[in-house]
Amino acid sequence: MFPPIRSRWFSMLCAMALPMSGALAESYLVYVGTYTGPKSKGIHAYRADVSGGIIEELGLVAETPNPTFLALHPNGRYLYAANEVGEFGGKKGGAVTGYEIDVATGKLRELNHASTVGGGPCHLVVDRAGRQVLVANYGGGSVASLPLDASGRLGEASAFHQHQGSSVNPARQKEPHGHSINVSPDNRFAFAADLGTDRVYVYPLDPSRGLSSPALASSPALPAGSGPRHLAFHPSGKFVYVINELLSTISVFTYKASDGSMTPLQTVGTLPQGFQGSSTTAEVVVHPSGRFVYGSNRGHDSVAIFSVDPSTGRLTPAGHELTGGKTPRNFNFDPSGRTMWAANQSTDNIVVFRVDTETGLLRRTGQEMKVGAPVCVKFLKVP
Repeated sequence: MFPPIRSRWFSMLCAMALPMSGALAESYLVYVGTYTGPKSKGIHAYRADVSGGIIEELGLVAETPNPTFLALHPNGRYLYAANEVGEFGGKKGGAVTGYEIDVATGKLRELNHASTVGGGPCHLVVDRAGRQVLVANYGGGSVASLPLDASGRLGEASAFHQHQGSSVNPARQKEPHGHSINVSPDNRFAFAADLGTDRVYVYPLDPSRGLSSPALASSPALPAGSGPRHLAFHPSGKFVYVINELLSTISVFTYKASDGSMTPLQTVGTLPQGFQGSSTTAEVVVHPSGRFVYGSNRGHDSVAIFSVDPSTGRLTPAGHELTGGKTPRNFNFDPSGRTMWAANQSTDNIVVFRVDTETGLLRRTGQEMKVGAPVCVKFLKVP
């Protein structure tokens, strides 16, 4: 079992005592995006030593409204937050706020912010060249790209695409709802999951111009009522996993890098057999080893675990692990794949799990952090 969360002074003493053993070789800054309110005012941070199991709480490192989802620049110097609001700075639409990271303290220095044009931005990513921030607007049902200059500052949107259409769920799919955006391993395409239209829109990506071209006509449709929410690539680049919020399923696709096409392969459920309650999914993550895929269930309040066939990408259920709280949103693995942090939005806590790298199963370490309405967890490796 890992040691409990330590206060700042205790962690510093531990760090001073361990350097000769090499135990600090896997040290990370961990940033947490939240919904702001009585228990949170913005972005929180921790310093984690995976080798020694020590977690140091750094507290609030940036105050900003609803920084629900976070993205790190490839150079590790900048962090960007999606401000999930309908109006920002007196203007209609949400925003992205950029920060410079102080690696020594974990603090964030605000650089600037830019409008996402559409309302309620809920997900974002920095392209692999570090030249564009791509953002999905849930309330606006759209996507946009915001250029970055050499100092990490955001420019005004260089491209904007409004999705059109609806689907069969009258409560959730009367209109488009952009829910996530990701980039291909070779940085040539962007993939926008739209919950409202049951589509994954595939956009050509030009690092110098952003999302300057319309979505491909071959952009795949999901079964009616699925509500695609997030997606993740397999490390091999051959497979894509899309988690469907409304049907509590994961759809598996094979991926063709030459033209950005996705071919459906398999759909699996994320809930245990016989479960009768109300539940929706939130996040899908592929383990760094590529051997396992995980999806979070809000209602059952668990993470579903699947093993991956490395030759076909197909999934086989391996079990479920309760997340130690309610409404698990995003969860993430440290880059070594040894631990997983699960953010439970409704119970204001983050629970840490040890990963069995042979079976993919999870075991609670006993470590738990209290933070208001956590949504997103991001790891940054530091010296």
